[in-house]
Amino acid sequence: MKRRNLILGGTALVALGGCAGDSKFKRYNGPEVTYVIVNKADRRMFLMHKDKVLESYNFKLGFAPVGHKVHEGDGKTPEGLYLIDRRNPNSKFHLSLGISYPNERDREVAKFLEKSPGGDIFIHGQKTAKDKNRDDWTWGCISVSNKEIEDIYAMVGDGTPIALNP
Repeated sequence: MKRRNLILGGTALVALGGCAGDSKFKRYNGPEVTYVIVNKADRRMFLMHKDKVLESYNFKLGFAPVGHKVHEGDGKTPEGLYLIDRRNPNSKFHLSLGISYPNERDREVAKFLEKSPGGDIFIHGQKTAKDKNRDDWTWGCISVSNKEIEDIYAMVGDGTPIALNP
């Protein structure tokens, strides 16, 4: 009985191993991503190791892409220095990495305007394949293709600084 279970268990592992190539969870064994640069005007994101560009990506922004996010619902993507502070493997946008917006200053500005600063700003993939070809469409997030977010998700760790430039 033990031998039979061992054989069946081994067979199941081999079968599951064949599916691993289709997983959205990739492994990355290269140089550490020490920070991320997002240039909103150019729609270009750079994953950096010190002063070396490891990867770069095009992206889509919020539906009102010019300027710093001031309050929830304004469709703007924040500007400034933040951190990657969380990850969502079950995002409705394939995978996502959280950005630490709002900071204390963002909350103060929104409070002065008697608005909520909002939150839940992420780098994420797409909900549907047609999102890839749309103009800026998010509510303030940074959207890349699903294949790209798989690579970014593997490469960028929590606590990584991210500079969101105009």
